[in-house]
Amino acid sequence: MLPVVTAIEMQKADKAAIELLHIGEARLMELAGSECLRLTQETLQRESLADTSFLILCGKGNNGGDGFVLARHLLNHAASVDLVLLYPQSVLQGVNREGFAILQAYEEHLTNLRIFTSIDEARPFLDESRYDVLVDAMTGTGFRLGKPGIELAPPLSDGIELLNTLRGERAAMTISLDIPSGLDASTGGSSTPTIQADVTITMAFLKRGFYLNDGPNCCGEVHVAEISIPRFLVEPTSCLLIDQGFAAEQFILRKPSSAKHTNGKVLIIAGSQTEDSSMVGAAILSAKAAIKTGAGYVCVSLPLTLASTMHLAAPETVVIGRNKASILEKARWADVILIGCGIGRDEETIALVKELLASSDIADKKLILDADALYAISSTGLSRILSQCKNVLLTPHYGEFSRLTNIPTEEIASDPIEAAQLFAHQHGVTVLLKGNPTVIASSDGLTMLNTSGTEALATAGSGDVLSGMIAALAAKGAGLVNAAAAAAWFHGRAGDLASDVASLVSSGMVVDAIPQAIGEIFEREEA
Repeated sequence: MLPVVTAIEMQKADKAAIELLHIGEARLMELAGSECLRLTQETLQRESLADTSFLILCGKGNNGGDGFVLARHLLNHAASVDLVLLYPQSVLQGVNREGFAILQAYEEHLTNLRIFTSIDEARPFLDESRYDVLVDAMTGTGFRLGKPGIELAPPLSDGIELLNTLRGERAAMTISLDIPSGLDASTGGSSTPTIQADVTITMAFLKRGFYLNDGPNCCGEVHVAEISIPRFLVEPTSCLLIDQGFAAEQFILRKPSSAKHTNGKVLIIAGSQTEDSSMVGAAILSAKAAIKTGAGYVCVSLPLTLASTMHLAAPETVVIGRNKASILEKARWADVILIGCGIGRDEETIALVKELLASSDIADKKLILDADALYAISSTGLSRILSQCKNVLLTPHYGEFSRLTNIPTEEIASDPIEAAQLFAHQHGVTVLLKGNPTVIASSDGLTMLNTSGTEALATAGSGDVLSGMIAALAAKGAGLVNAAAAAAWFHGRAGDLASDVASLVSSGMVVDAIPQAIGEIFEREEA
């Protein structure tokens, strides 16, 4: 899994690389420029850059310095480069001044390089020029946004508007170095204006802002440039981006000599029925998801009037009633317990959930609380209830998390990583906060992000499916934190596979695609 860092974490890693590891600033910048060249050429899918024209806008900091080095490498590969300085040459310092001086020396010998010391100087030439690639090297991760939407002043605003306009008018590709200018690397908040990049080539590590707020809409395709800053400089404080390899490691295959009770025993307390409504579908989706994720034995507690419906939908399940004694007996048997999917919100059910969580037969097990169970514990005594549970995962969406924390959903959405981390630390639990990205934060400080999946998962019952998948992976032997992270990845992949048209996907289709989402990993390994 790749680290995902804040601007401050990146700044500290840069400083540590220079001061502790003696990797000089000029060496880091040279590596950055060289890697940007390689990744640019890969993106363009061109063996030669001889007929390729670039416009590079450079700021006054190290991001501009990266632009100077990239320009030099492009020239060495016979590309045509127009370079525009946003700020007076006199403000350049250190390695940035040196990098610009090298380009000035190049200009004396080349006809395929033009340097402009301001946008105004460049405009007459830009109007009559054709560009294949526009390069944004104006701000980098050092840019801090006081509040989203803040209006930038010239010349930065002029530079951003120029590139965005040329991108639209000339159909040229925009590549941002490190991060789109105007975007906050930590929060994903954007200024007015902000670069709309087709590709972002970021240095050393992914940045949180790529995945939060406006980040996904501004960054385009993201590539990481390897510039010799080792991971141990940002671990273990950084977030980690969940990938296919990690998800595959959490899926434990059945041994040839195994039996159903050795392959994960899941107890699901879900579903409800009243005179006015039925929520048996939530129980069915979670149970089927657990089965299709490989659980050896799935038991569902629901009103017995719904037993025949459950058996028709998922004949593999064992059904017990909503009797407390029966539930506790099965709880002692289970490897993992899932409570909440469609269980209901009436006073009797809320009281039952609290009674069950007060029992060590349940509180001592791997425990997943979802949906209506979260509603039940949010009413009173949240801290006391959670303190009773030794190994518990909460799986709220923003609305449910708002009810648990009394934090407005807008505030949660602005920084879901910080919100999940704080709650996990305060209550000694693991939180899977559903959203884009999905955040998994544990009480010991580990945080993982999942970005698999699309709007295919924005459908009723999707959360029930995810909870069932988590329960199965955890019952089969994965730790609860890792099971949550892996299930989130598989869940997103199943949504992708469910249909070619994301807007047509239902939760039932996601359930049916789970075996394919998991199976394709092992097919690749065999190949």
